[in-house]
Amino acid sequence: MFALMRSVWDEPRPVRAAARLWWDWALVALLLPVAVLETVLRPELSARVGSLVLAVGLLPLLLLRRSRPLLAVGVVFGVTAVASLVFWGEPGLNVMIYLVLFPFSLFRWGSGREAVIGLAIMLGKVGLSAALGFLSAGEAVAGSAVLGTACALGAAVRYRARARARELDQVKLLERERLARDLHDTVAHHVSAMAIRAQAGLATAASRPEAAIEALGLIESEASRALTEMRTMVRALRHDEPADLAPSPTVADIERLASPGRPGPEVDVRIDGAVEDLPKSVGTAIYRLTQESVTNARRHARHATRIEVRVTVGDSSVRLRVSDDGDTGHLRGTSAQGHGLIGMTERAGLLGGRCEAGPNPGRGWTVTAVLPLTGSAA
Repeated sequence: MFALMRSVWDEPRPVRAAARLWWDWALVALLLPVAVLETVLRPELSARVGSLVLAVGLLPLLLLRRSRPLLAVGVVFGVTAVASLVFWGEPGLNVMIYLVLFPFSLFRWGSGREAVIGLAIMLGKVGLSAALGFLSAGEAVAGSAVLGTACALGAAVRYRARARARELDQVKLLERERLARDLHDTVAHHVSAMAIRAQAGLATAASRPEAAIEALGLIESEASRALTEMRTMVRALRHDEPADLAPSPTVADIERLASPGRPGPEVDVRIDGAVEDLPKSVGTAIYRLTQESVTNARRHARHATRIEVRVTVGDSSVRLRVSDDGDTGHLRGTSAQGHGLIGMTERAGLLGGRCEAGPNPGRGWTVTAVLPLTGSAA
């Protein structure tokens, strides 16, 4: 029990949120006239002016609820406690229901010790009002339940966001691992070529001295390519898993994704440009992005009849476009923003490029990616 309490007390703040967002300002701007209208339209309201001043005066604290949640809770519940003593009763404006946003924000954005201190402040305010007779026992229980629900919702959103962040980190790490595997195969290919050229040069050096010079030139070229490929690894680490002995796919392998005679939407592939000159890391990345895009289209493009794959090699970059003619709806949009696109974006970014996806103006969904021919991280 003590260990649990200690862990709650030591809980750090989550990743810092924006100090305030546009809807915070919009909420303040909306609640201000609502408070004024309620004050005017409720003739039975007691302490009319004081209640309005209290409701309006606490509104700016909504702008601090993310960056300073404990301060906001302390000021709000401290001021309302003092106001209860001044009015000798609880403020009667219904608009002050917005106060539940403060316990929510405390448990969403505050640290563990801030949450514990803030909860004590809130329960102290409810207990004071109940002790002075401003709240009946039922009202005190109901008020505590409302505060507890707001706190629970804040904590639930907090830990859901944390789980989502960890999940996305795992997807990115997996994509980095795959990229490291592909680049490892590429670098190994270059190093093997260097070794073979060196052996050939040594074997023929006595009879043909010029062969050694040719071998050195080829070794220098292969070494430069290997160094370029290695720079793209960007600290991508490989976990202790069985090695994948299959050769890394290239742009030429995209043709295998075409599906004549297979069930499902037809996959039409067209490749333009000198793909044989592409760095192996770029060619493998284009294949992986195409494979993931076609797989997503087959799974999520409802009523799709055709998937078009276009690869164009330019002077400085290679461009990929994968589009389908399926229905675009809420379900499609949600799935397209899932782990597949996150991994694709991560891989393209590691190679200094970009990858985007979105619905077409009419029907269908399109994924576009542009990678520099250097295959180097930006």
